[in-house]
Amino acid sequence: MFKILTLNNISVAGLDRLPRDHYEVASEIQHPDAILVRSHNMHEMPIPQTLKAIGRAGAGVNNIPVDRMSTHGVVVFNAPGANANAVKELVLAGMLLAARNICQAWDYARGLHGTDAEIRKAAEAGKKQFVGFELPGRALGVIGLGAIGVKVANAAIALGMRVIGYDPDITVTRAWQLSSDVQQAASLDDLLSRSEFVTMHVPLANGTRGMIDPKRLRAMREGSVLLNFAREEIVDEHAVADALSAGRLRAYVCDFPGNALRAHPRVVMLPHIGASTLEAEENCAVMVADQVRAYLEEGTVHNSVNFPEVEMARSPGSYRLAVVNANVPNMLGQISTTLANAGLNIVDMLNKSRGELAFTLADVETPVPAKVVGEIAAIQGVLAVRTL
Repeated sequence: MFKILTLNNISVAGLDRLPRDHYEVASEIQHPDAILVRSHNMHEMPIPQTLKAIGRAGAGVNNIPVDRMSTHGVVVFNAPGANANAVKELVLAGMLLAARNICQAWDYARGLHGTDAEIRKAAEAGKKQFVGFELPGRALGVIGLGAIGVKVANAAIALGMRVIGYDPDITVTRAWQLSSDVQQAASLDDLLSRSEFVTMHVPLANGTRGMIDPKRLRAMREGSVLLNFAREEIVDEHAVADALSAGRLRAYVCDFPGNALRAHPRVVMLPHIGASTLEAEENCAVMVADQVRAYLEEGTVHNSVNFPEVEMARSPGSYRLAVVNANVPNMLGQISTTLANAGLNIVDMLNKSRGELAFTLADVETPVPAKVVGEIAAIQGVLAVRTL
């Protein structure tokens, strides 16, 4: 029986993927094998010794101490692309909000007083201050062409926009999904100088923190619109305030409220609702529940942020061993030798590495005794070992 701790409300659609005859799932549970989490901050949380996996029902993992989990041999999964359509739709909505001054016009209309005739007269007199523009023919720059960025780019093409993309690390899979009408930017500054709308879809990392700074804002076209549905820290908000006041930016639309820009009339702030749809929450929960289950039962690793991709068909009638270890020389040799010394014949083995971590699956003909598991666990550099 596997024990699963939930730190947030996880969609029932995901929890239903964990059969109750093999999984105990609760928000308060001792000695969990895995944790399912959305936004709960785990950085100060003690790590249960029994923990093997964490499933983040979303894309970002900033609330999880990934490096610390790696040192304990704990795999961390996320759900890339599961909320992509939800974010894409909000980005499109954000462009329309900015282009048509919808929020400002709504506030104006809600503030009108008097009889119906007086309100209608005031509305007609005041509407000229909310004149906007249409999207077809406008240039959208998309920074980051992952699951969300590709969907945004393709949708903008369908709306008749010109789209410029920039992602030096685009994968082959995403490149195949991207419309051939998307133009390639030579650099980030090239994209900024050619775009009337700019939207960012990159993770928060050392290379992206403060990416949109005063210098980059000066490179943008005058009167452009900046959209941030990625991470708050990617944008220097004080620099954005200066760019708005100087007229460099027409509008800033983001999903991260804060005091620096909260009261600015050309800013639309939303309360982090990019992935807040029933469909996205279900998709994320289903994806991470399936990933955690596959890891616990078979040692399969898909969509991990710290482990290599691993999948090996189980050899008929075999017994499986899973080992997480530091990616250093002779680890595989020591593991194999320990199994051989115990008289255990290996029928299949797969070893993959990622950065400083390596993960090994070994199918053997007979059950692995607890004594042998202990001997492998005692090898210097082995972080975790278990039988499946």
